[in-house]
Amino acid sequence: MDKTLASSPKNGWEVYRSPEHRKAMYELADAYMDFLTASKTERETVSEVIARLTEAGYAEGFATGKAWQALHGKAIFVARKGRRPLAEGIRLISAHTDSPRLDLKQHPLIEQVGVGQAKTHYYGGLRKYQWFARSLSLHGVIVKADGTRIPVVLGENENEPVFTIADLLPHLSHKDGSTPLADAFSAEKLNVILGHEPVLKAEGDDAADAPKEAVKARMLELLHEKYGICEDDLISAELEAVPAGPTRYVGLDCGIIGGYGHDDRICVYTALRAFLEADEPEYTSCLIFWDKEEIGSDGSTGASSRFFQYCVEDMAAAWEPETPFRRIMMNTRAISGDVHAAVDPDWQDRHELKNSAFFGNGVAFCKFTGSRGKYGANDAHPEYLGWLRGVLDERGIPWQMAELGKVDVGGGGTVALFLAAYGMDVVDSGPALLGMHSPFELASVPDLYAAKLAYQAFFEAK
Repeated sequence: MDKTLASSPKNGWEVYRSPEHRKAMYELADAYMDFLTASKTERETVSEVIARLTEAGYAEGFATGKAWQALHGKAIFVARKGRRPLAEGIRLISAHTDSPRLDLKQHPLIEQVGVGQAKTHYYGGLRKYQWFARSLSLHGVIVKADGTRIPVVLGENENEPVFTIADLLPHLSHKDGSTPLADAFSAEKLNVILGHEPVLKAEGDDAADAPKEAVKARMLELLHEKYGICEDDLISAELEAVPAGPTRYVGLDCGIIGGYGHDDRICVYTALRAFLEADEPEYTSCLIFWDKEEIGSDGSTGASSRFFQYCVEDMAAAWEPETPFRRIMMNTRAISGDVHAAVDPDWQDRHELKNSAFFGNGVAFCKFTGSRGKYGANDAHPEYLGWLRGVLDERGIPWQMAELGKVDVGGGGTVALFLAAYGMDVVDSGPALLGMHSPFELASVPDLYAAKLAYQAFFEAK
């Protein structure tokens, strides 16, 4: 048989074996690791994006051809004016800024048996057991009643304390072995340890003068000393417990990047780099980075909101007011930048290997999302997939087509269906991860590089 007739995957290590590619690949990886370490919440991610846009000459609003518009510090739309009219459509890449985490409740502070804790409500699809017995940091913002806004990042510097959730010792958990995993770890036990020292009564004072919850009282004292807040200020706070520490290389060969938030900040970063480094665009190039994807894309900063529509309408009003919004949308080509699941070496039975993504084989395309018979799916059209194949093949960029797990075993949703609702062509594409949604996700170095080049090729395509 003619070997050129059969489909053959390309491995990124083979494709990018030259010294020039290896140098560029690891320069990108180093820069991405810095970005991911600094971007542990949606607010921090958008702030990092705006800093890079400002450095590149972009400004808020559409008075110039290099523009951005943000909402609540959690979602952002970016545009770069092209040579062709908006009526011929835009080139759009989306991604999301949020990741699974633990949110502190509005009344978080409790004291139990001499230990001060913060109660949490988990955010997104996480496996609860993975968040016990690990170092955590607190990130977010506190807004006081007078409008004062206090940013919080605590537990990242070496000279700062970290936080944790204590796990039950094996000596007392024998009976838990027969408990279904879904029931073994109660969400109400995801209480973050904040402190242990009580407020001590002065010598000679009566015991009745000591606070009833002396450890909680000490925690409130420390929070007031550091941030000038009282307990009621936590009601209007948005504090997230996330894994502490920097993103790191994994493995003897440094071929893997391990860190929190690859899903989906790896797509945010590669799309932004591709956007900024692409040649002067033929078509207007746009980015939309949304919040709330991990909990269904609802809310004002999620993909089901009107934020994207309003931004495009504002852009059209400034640059091409005679063109209706619907015409722009119907002629738009888009990529929903989102990560995929790589075949796990120890759980291969959960995948249908002929149609799965493999670590290191380049950027992954997912023709359809959803689950159980493609419910809740975007299903990309073959004409669009054929065009994208040609764009990447022309540049020798490794790519693979995959679905998320076996039929009736896997599945998942992305923002693609919200974009498809406007009539545009859209498909999901991004690097494949190991350990997705865990506190320490793994990404392949050549897949990161291939994603950036693929997104750039998309923006530069005629």
